[in-house]
Amino acid sequence: MGICNHDSMIHATIRVIEVVAVFGTISSLGYYGFCIVCAVELLRERKHADEGSRSTQATPPVSIFKPLKGTDPEMYENFRSHCLQDYPEYEIIFGVSEANDPAIQLVERLKGEFPARSIQLIICDESLGPNTKVSNLVQMAKRAKYSFFVVNDSDIRVQRDYLRRVLAPLEQENIGLVTCLYRAIANFTPTSCIESLGIVDFCAAVLSARRVEGGLRFGLGSTLAFRSRDLEAIGGFEALVNYLADDYQLGQRIVERQLAVKLSEVTVETVLPAYTLREFVAHQLRWARTVRTSRPRGYSGFVITFGLFWALLALVFSGAATWAWQLLLTVLVLRIAMMLLMGRGVLQDRQTYKLIWLLPLRDLIAPLFWFASFLGNTVAWRGDRFVVSKGKLAKVI
Repeated sequence: MGICNHDSMIHATIRVIEVVAVFGTISSLGYYGFCIVCAVELLRERKHADEGSRSTQATPPVSIFKPLKGTDPEMYENFRSHCLQDYPEYEIIFGVSEANDPAIQLVERLKGEFPARSIQLIICDESLGPNTKVSNLVQMAKRAKYSFFVVNDSDIRVQRDYLRRVLAPLEQENIGLVTCLYRAIANFTPTSCIESLGIVDFCAAVLSARRVEGGLRFGLGSTLAFRSRDLEAIGGFEALVNYLADDYQLGQRIVERQLAVKLSEVTVETVLPAYTLREFVAHQLRWARTVRTSRPRGYSGFVITFGLFWALLALVFSGAATWAWQLLLTVLVLRIAMMLLMGRGVLQDRQTYKLIWLLPLRDLIAPLFWFASFLGNTVAWRGDRFVVSKGKLAKVI
């Protein structure tokens, strides 16, 4: 009797796992299909925007903020792209928190190459909060000459028409923030290539959130363009200095003022480093915990994006049934279609074709980082460690 009960419990457990796995797989298929719809909608929006675009647009003078700490791959080329803008009047303000930061040499070199360009380098020696980037921005903003601001990360590279296209939507008074998707320039190491696919996947998450919520309610650090008066209305950069995801907080506060966050048709580029395994793990955990603390409900929903994991689980616990093989094949086909549409179509990322063979590996790694993000609340960034609680930072000494 005991043996029979034990066997029945094992059989019931296997059956439950099988049902959960099938439900997870079907949910993932629904998510992939939804992402394809979101991508098609965005591409149609872009087409209509191009057809209705005006040849003349306002070009208000703008201050570009580049907070720096340390160096990134191809950093100088990233800086140069901001000096080559087809735009009548703008300044670039770089900020570092330490006078011996290695990025300073690159800024001085930039000044030498572009003497006619308005470039400032500010040593932001006050520590105004745990988020050093935002602390620097507070001090940089005080030196800005113009009333339109653009903030982007140090690893971002842009096209010559970047400023014209990003600032154009701010002619509409109901738009308070413009932000951009980004594609990766991968260093062809396994970790870099896997992260490049992760960025394509992140694009899908952004577009799905945009449609579910009726518009974006957050910004992306790849580009944040806004008016100085709207920044002042939410308390300035000072209001963000204790938060990990300052880009998310900025967008959320702009929306709370009944202003819209506009997703630009511009896609910028980010140059990925050749991560060591330890650096890759730390970076993925920081990203995962950043999203989890900023958008906890949305992050919990990521569980339905792991289609390959669920399909393999269904295959194993069904005893490799024919229907499970068919389900796995369906997942792979729809998943690849979604990634190619997002990567090549939306992001115009030619690398996606070359890297798609790594997608199964990336999809088996992703659930591990998702789960691990719940096992702690510390993150590492540029050599510092922080404890995160409800989106806020406390530096670990």
